[in-house]
Amino acid sequence: MRFDQLADFFEKLEATTERLRMYDLLGELFARATPEETAELAYLCEGRLLPAFTGVEIGMGERLVARAIAFAAEVGEQEVTARYKKLGDLGAVAEELLPARRSALEIADAYRRLLDIARTSGAGSVEKKVHLLAELLRRASPRGARYLVRFALGRMRLGIGPPTIMEAVARQFPDSKRARALIERAYNLCSDLGLVLRTMREKGLEALARFRVRVGNPVRMMLAERLPSAEQIIARLGRCAVEAKLDGFRCQVHLNGDEVEIFSRNLERTTAMFPDIAEATRKQIAARKAIIEGEAVAVDEATGEVHPFQVTVKRKRKHGVEEMARAFPLTLVVFDLLYADGKDFTPLPYETRHEKMREVVAAAGRIQHVERIVTASVEEFQRFFDDQVARGMEGVIAKKLDAPYIAGARNFNWIKLKRAYRGRLEDTVDVVIVGYLRGRGARARFGIGALLTAVYDREADLFRTIAKVGSGLSEQEWIELREKLDRIAVKGKPARVDSRLVPDVWVEPRYVVAVLADEITRSPVHTCAQDESGVGLALRFPRVVGGVREDKSPEDATTVEEIRQMYATQKRHRVAS
Repeated sequence: MRFDQLADFFEKLEATTERLRMYDLLGELFARATPEETAELAYLCEGRLLPAFTGVEIGMGERLVARAIAFAAEVGEQEVTARYKKLGDLGAVAEELLPARRSALEIADAYRRLLDIARTSGAGSVEKKVHLLAELLRRASPRGARYLVRFALGRMRLGIGPPTIMEAVARQFPDSKRARALIERAYNLCSDLGLVLRTMREKGLEALARFRVRVGNPVRMMLAERLPSAEQIIARLGRCAVEAKLDGFRCQVHLNGDEVEIFSRNLERTTAMFPDIAEATRKQIAARKAIIEGEAVAVDEATGEVHPFQVTVKRKRKHGVEEMARAFPLTLVVFDLLYADGKDFTPLPYETRHEKMREVVAAAGRIQHVERIVTASVEEFQRFFDDQVARGMEGVIAKKLDAPYIAGARNFNWIKLKRAYRGRLEDTVDVVIVGYLRGRGARARFGIGALLTAVYDREADLFRTIAKVGSGLSEQEWIELREKLDRIAVKGKPARVDSRLVPDVWVEPRYVVAVLADEITRSPVHTCAQDESGVGLALRFPRVVGGVREDKSPEDATTVEEIRQMYATQKRHRVAS
């Protein structure tokens, strides 16, 4: 397939505001591709070159890409800069400056060239990247160049996530629900959508049922639902394990001989940031190959107390790692075992996994076993919860004893209890920014006054609005956030956004922020959990806490169903009080 054909699909995807139309376009695109092109297409549609966990990125900013355009178009850099100020899109600048021509550039070749740019390193690599991109742009048509430039900058503006691609491909099968389940299961086990779709094209849909956990490919992490009380959790699970819930970095640690890789909740490779955990893994795990999960927290060496998240988060950095490791050493509190020496433990019951975890992981250093009880008593559950909160923990997670580890799932096999509501919303909600308003008065000088935010509807693969958020950030943070958002601004409402409100600037759903609000209220304006009369749910007096959640993807945001449950809980507590 030629790259111009892909650019044609990208242009149509960018223009559509209809989710079903997006599925149709993606389905047609993948149906036209050869099996060999399928993986490359999957990555390119996601706006990446390889799965997220590989950490492979182009590594070029606006200035370098502008230079490449200037070389390719044989104009001065000043000309590129002047047009960029006018158009606000370097992709559009490239399209305008490059001579009209037909291009024979194929997707496979364009992909290989982009991968070459990403892998270029060492002395002189900056100049080499610029010239490699310029050569690629010369081979492309003007429209193809538009998308090559946007890809290099990480600004595809298509609003496509893995769930969108999976649904589009599944709809090409007679039994689309079964196809979607098989595709999603395989993806959740290996976190590589390109591998999944290529395997499906080459070996058939049934081959996906044979996917198993593999060391080196992060497993998409299992998540917990929430209930408001020990009574309701015990009523649902009966006798269960109750584990301490720590406020740190969720880590999935892969050991392969002496090699260690650590992945975050959103599949980012964080090994280099946490050398203390990597070293402890080599010493404390009695297996040649293993995958364990836990929560990394900064611990006060003198008192043994867990630092709050605001301290732990200082460890998430790319520079000055050794200094911060000495100042704030991490402890990995491990709570699950997914794999050990050839055996996939994910299909086995929680209790079996926990017993094996205690055999494989020695708790005598920087890796510790999670504190837990097993109980069917509401009173014992409550005492354990109260003790954890008093010690500064977030709360607890209750786990069904006979439940398997279902990769990527959020269900009631795991249930979190964080705080009592007491008629107010005291837990944070993770929302996705889908647009912003420019603001009035003092805020007008920042160019941003409030965020239009949404939560995720898993069933519909839509982001439904829940609040306009105008507080919680400093002046500098507002300016920095606006700059981030402007880089992913789009012309119209993204196809996966459901909103009655129209912000001044729409953005691709990408950034997640945690917000705290006074309560959840019914709203005729917002589309989250709207009923038959069109009334939805909204957050009252929301404010941002902690900035952008880099560890979460848009699809990891709080769900519409969670908001429904939180609202019902809030109502019950009001009646009781």
